Amino acid sequence: MESQNKYLGDDKFKKFLEHYNCPTPLEIVKLRFIGSICSPNLELRPTDVISSFWEQGKAPRLETKDEADLFFKFFMGLWDEMFQLITKNKVKLSPVGSKLTTKEGIKTLCAMRYSEIEAGFVEGFWGGKEDLKLQAYLAEIIDSLSEMASVYNTLAKKLDKSENIAEISKHLVYTDTMVEKAIAFIIENSVLPRIETLKRVVH
Repeated sequence: MESQNKYLGDDKFKKFLEHYNCPTPLEIVKLRFIGSICSPNLELRPTDVISSFWEQGKAPRLETKDEADLFFKFFMGLWDEMFQLITKNKVKLSPVGSKLTTKEGIKTLCAMRYSEIEAGFVEGFWGGKEDLKLQAYLAEIIDSLSEMASVYNTLAKKLDKSENIAEISKHLVYTDTMVEKAIAFIIENSVLPRIETLKRVVH
């Protein structure tokens, strides 16, 4: 069934986040939604994930029912968009653009990648439950994703000591590929077999 919620597109959604003073960048919002959809924590609700984008007690006050409906409709448009990516197993990290051509660009990308994986996918996957019982292979892959996230920090530190940004760029692109493969493996083996049970709506 086609979703009733249409995604606004990246540019408009960034403006929507700005309007509500959301401190979480869109890239992390996307990956946290993806992690949450993949999570074995079936008690996790989209509204819980949405409120996690603001510090505790700082979520926006929605003045009217119409504003609240629109607010959640916009977020669920993105949620449904991420759900479709998972259904097709086509999850990708945010585009590299021209960031690999300068040291500053690579540093920015390394920081973003670390956040996309740790504050995005991994945090979404745990869904606020530290004691979530995982199958052994899943626990291993989630641990490996955290290890790969720390690789980006290591690469950023190496930039200060190295003039060879081509080598660092190559490692970064390789790590991106490994991260995307790990997420694809989780989706293929843990998520797609139960995808029909994972559809969520906001009432």
